[in-house]
Amino acid sequence: QVQLVESGGGSVQPGGSLRLSCAASGFTLDRYAVGWFRQVPGKEREGVSCITSTDGSTRYADSVKGRFTISRDNAKNTVYLQMNNLKPEDTAVYYCGAALGGFYCSMNFPEYDYFGQGTQVTVSS
Repeated sequence: QVQLVESGGGSVQPGGSLRLSCAASGFTLDRYAVGWFRQVPGKEREGVSCITSTDGSTRYADSVKGRFTISRDNAKNTVYLQMNNLKPEDTAVYYCGAALGGFYCSMNFPEYDYFGQGTQVTVSS
């Protein structure tokens, strides 16, 4: 059974850090580009970051550049999103997605094949 499971969400104060994990089962994640997306009620799911399957190239939304870092550990079949200097506007449900790919990763969620169930991130004082 193909499955993506996100973990690592929680509640932090502004300026704090969290590391999200996206673990795959039922398939080998190293053949897939992986993206992180977030969604708040009433808004569309937006792309946060993505990483290619081949050379590990990365992309980031302007709102998170310099604060978030995406990485992958193919041996663990897992992709991470390190989030530093969190702001209240980062509050959302975060989802990871996987898309069979090569030297490209998309920041658009419709282009992804699989999604996890999401993990809540709340940034508040």
